[in-house]
Amino acid sequence: MAGLVTGSVMGALVGCQNMEAVSPWVDLGNQVAKNAGYDTDSRLARAIKDTLSASTDRASTGLSQQGAFHLQLPPSAQPVANSLRQFGFGSYVDQLEAAMNRGAEQAAVEAAPVFKQAIAGMSVNDALGIIRGGDTAATEYFRGQTESALRARFQPIVEANLRKTGFYDQYKSMLAVYEKLPIANKPAMDVERHVVDSSMATLFTRIGEEEALIRKDPVARGSVLIGQVFGEG
Repeated sequence: MAGLVTGSVMGALVGCQNMEAVSPWVDLGNQVAKNAGYDTDSRLARAIKDTLSASTDRASTGLSQQGAFHLQLPPSAQPVANSLRQFGFGSYVDQLEAAMNRGAEQAAVEAAPVFKQAIAGMSVNDALGIIRGGDTAATEYFRGQTESALRARFQPIVEANLRKTGFYDQYKSMLAVYEKLPIANKPAMDVERHVVDSSMATLFTRIGEEEALIRKDPVARGSVLIGQVFGEG
């Protein structure tokens, strides 16, 4: 009997087009299974974690590839960059921007274990809240749980790549002087912070794109979830 019921629920799920449509069937499937003696909340939570783990892996792996980022110096530094190019020092600007992008790519690799730790610590209620939440529930969860840890991991990687340019110390000295100037509303010139902020913004944008794909087609993108919750019986 349980197999017939889960088969019916599976058929209904296959016809759903988004996560909003899936949620009532998840609730129905849970209730039916609970009545039959199954604890599907924990099984559903495990399946959601598997799906989110795969999605965050795709996001961090994609951004770790060479050419994934197209970072440039912050807008406030563009006048300086333009002047350097005008006087024949464009290679220094190119070298700096290349180091920025390599740093961002290498930092993206570090995101995967941070996301895995956040997923491992996710409670059943957290997981169920994500699947039943708003369009960006997973992205907001990851941002809240991982932002400070990601910054801590990204910063030394970005710094190490900028040091490879050979003029990192001069840049830091110039930045220290600049930040002490008595100028109101000074534009930001901190390249490290710019790279870290831009890298994280791009990463969470990619996470959001993965979440949108899951919500648009939960059966295709979350097949593990569907299989674990409704594939047995």
